[in-house]
Amino acid sequence: MSTEAKRVITALAALLLAALATTGTAIAADGDGPSAGQRIAKALRTSPVYVDAAYAEAVPPSRQRQLADRIRRTGLPIKVVLIPLTKGDAFDGESDLLAGTVRDRLPERRDLVLITSDGDFPDSLQGYEWPGDTHQARSAVAAAGFLDEMRDAGLADLTVKAVDLVAEGKGEQRYEEAMNDLGGSPRPTQSGSGSGSGSDSSSGSGSASGMTGWWLLIAVPALALTVLATRAALLRSRTAPAVPQLVFTTARAADEAQVRRRAEAEVLALGEATRAAEVASTPGLQQALDAYAAAGTVLDGARGLPDLAGALALAQEGRDALTGSSGLPLCFFNPLHGRAALRTGWRPLGRRDRLDVAVCQECADALRDRRAPEVLTDTDEDGRTVPYFEVPARRSAWAASGYGSLMSPSAGLGRAR
Repeated sequence: MSTEAKRVITALAALLLAALATTGTAIAADGDGPSAGQRIAKALRTSPVYVDAAYAEAVPPSRQRQLADRIRRTGLPIKVVLIPLTKGDAFDGESDLLAGTVRDRLPERRDLVLITSDGDFPDSLQGYEWPGDTHQARSAVAAAGFLDEMRDAGLADLTVKAVDLVAEGKGEQRYEEAMNDLGGSPRPTQSGSGSGSGSDSSSGSGSASGMTGWWLLIAVPALALTVLATRAALLRSRTAPAVPQLVFTTARAADEAQVRRRAEAEVLALGEATRAAEVASTPGLQQALDAYAAAGTVLDGARGLPDLAGALALAQEGRDALTGSSGLPLCFFNPLHGRAALRTGWRPLGRRDRLDVAVCQECADALRDRRAPEVLTDTDEDGRTVPYFEVPARRSAWAASGYGSLMSPSAGLGRAR
């Protein structure tokens, strides 16, 4: 049996355990005795690591103790909560709700770094940090899941790597490096979809709970087969011959749901950073606040990857304003590649003028070798899928701004209105 198949089967087992728990009494939100959040918080007062019984095989007691010792050696207020999350459970399947609930019940609420299970993908993690983003925990934890060395890692090793990256304090840099090194396909668990289980668990009917359980026993294996098929397709695509034209982005920097979570985390981090900034010592604070407001508006109304990438570009603009950085914007051809490495001249097909654009190293290498770089696509006025910069600037802030290469993303918003 392949390593990939074993990982999916492990995830399937966790999903089945969690699904059965939602039809029984494994975790109750506020029934008899303390709530789930209270139980977890109480356990975290004696150990920085809490692992649910469903994950006991993936993270056995010996690994839990090693992980706790590793956390203590960092000297940081890191805590880990690994539990199965499904729709209808105590946290409604949401890692954000889990993190907020646990934090509210801990006595040390001032400074906290929390690493939790991901509500959408069983063997992935989410990072949270309060009150600011001093240790870049969100980016550090996200980066751990995209590293080549962690591709076949189990949950215990993945959590250890996440702790190490948080302690290193270079989460944003590691995340950008990991995304640039993806090589064309995301981790298999991030190319599927959420389980969507437990939708009838609130009915209170015994027969309904039974039917929900049987439905889950059918749906969860189907999900696992879908993930395996998707993974196989992605692996085949790596060896496919190159097409001598612009390569349209599909799952280059993970699927839309993953990019949305990334954008939400970065916009949230920018908001916290602006609130913590001192007015007197931060000349760019108002610009950062404007970029934060714009990023939130774009994120709320995002209709696809181009808008989500726009929220990332606005968040980058806000961070640069806060720090006074004059660094390059996100990559012109595909902002999901991360911050650009250099500026270069580029002449769009069918035009005589050359544009001065900021590009990542990968796209710069493609241009140097006379290869077409990978581009982010959008839909034009005729409903065709085209490179985003071919959409008329009057209707696309991203075509107008080039995600920061041609003008600031916020200025592009004003022009496209």
